[in-house]
Amino acid sequence: MTHSFATSVTAELPAWLVAELDDYTRPLETHEQRMAVVNGLAARNWREGNGGPFAAIVVDRATDLIVSVGVNVVLSSGLSAGHAEFTALSLAQTRLGNWDLGGTAEQDLELVVNWRPCIMCYGSLIWSGVKHLVIAGDGPELERLSGFDEGPIPGGDWKRELEARGISVTMDVLRDEAIAVFAEYGESNSIVYNARGTGSRN
Repeated sequence: MTHSFATSVTAELPAWLVAELDDYTRPLETHEQRMAVVNGLAARNWREGNGGPFAAIVVDRATDLIVSVGVNVVLSSGLSAGHAEFTALSLAQTRLGNWDLGGTAEQDLELVVNWRPCIMCYGSLIWSGVKHLVIAGDGPELERLSGFDEGPIPGGDWKRELEARGISVTMDVLRDEAIAVFAEYGESNSIVYNARGTGSRN
């Protein structure tokens, strides 16, 4: 009997989003404009069956242009790492040809996402090099409404830890709109893909 090892991994944006990428080429001057895009993508993504109600964009603050767009592709890729933040950061690194998204003084990139990153994406954010994080909110609402396990983020220190590493944090941008997306997802009986099938909605 012979082994056949996998030698590569692939996670792609869904076809519906690829077909619409030209819609995301205009400047977005405010955090509210950027988060509105993210919330809209998150609301559509779970309905399309790609993964959970999560989306993220990387924006160049110097130009107000989107560098990359990401949605959660865990279900469509079969990869637990296919979170929206990881996808958006990886596509930005691919586009710019550098693993360090803050490697030069003129690079001023921010990650915009519709909730505080989970423990995996928290680490990805730190190691990506981006200089800013913009989120719709943090707190228990996401896990309570959706049933997802976000992992053991370090208590009240998570924001301070980012700022100590030179990453600014902007919070509570279109928070109610983000919560509404999670509530719709939770009411839909969609797949909650926690490890070992754990997950509940209270």
